[in-house]
Amino acid sequence: MRRAVVLQGAGLALAALLAGPAAAQQGAAAYAQRYATVCAACHGANGRSDMPLTPALAGQHSFYAITQLFLFREGRRSNEAMTAIAKTLTDADLRGFSEYIATLPAVPAPPPATPPDAARMAKGQSLAQQHKCFACHGADLSGGQQVPRLAQQREDYLQHTLQEYKSGKRPGYTMAMGEAVGPVAPEDLDTLAYFIARFAPAAAARK
Repeated sequence: MRRAVVLQGAGLALAALLAGPAAAQQGAAAYAQRYATVCAACHGANGRSDMPLTPALAGQHSFYAITQLFLFREGRRSNEAMTAIAKTLTDADLRGFSEYIATLPAVPAPPPATPPDAARMAKGQSLAQQHKCFACHGADLSGGQQVPRLAQQREDYLQHTLQEYKSGKRPGYTMAMGEAVGPVAPEDLDTLAYFIARFAPAAAARK
């Protein structure tokens, strides 16, 4: 119950932030430069990270990006590097960075070193359907609004994130993800991460 109240309070504060004005058009270039200076070293100049456990931002939605920056700033998500940066950001900065991130087109993941394991992919697809991944994140896993893009995300980051949702270490601004992955076995979370990281919508549609 206490967690639900905390999340509700965060939701009200986030709603107030989202109701604020969009970043000024003339500020777009400034946030592009600030992204290059502050964010690109870890998240990649094009939004595709090469660092372990670091999410790809390319193709993410501004609503989702601003929510995560807000959670970091308010201490509701725990990551030393991100918290140190986010706690210095104003509301205008949160909007400016999230709007810039939303302009970064999705970047394909590098080709895997070996072909995907067909049996593991089939099991991952079945798990994704069973646990409503496609229902929330879209048939192509591209997300939308407050729902993150999962397609082409790093496997290690997906695996780590799913495990944190299951353990309760990572909160969301709603309890949807915790409830979704709560009953999933740890080894099945790994299979989900494997599948999502290699998911190709066009190939799935041909089946």
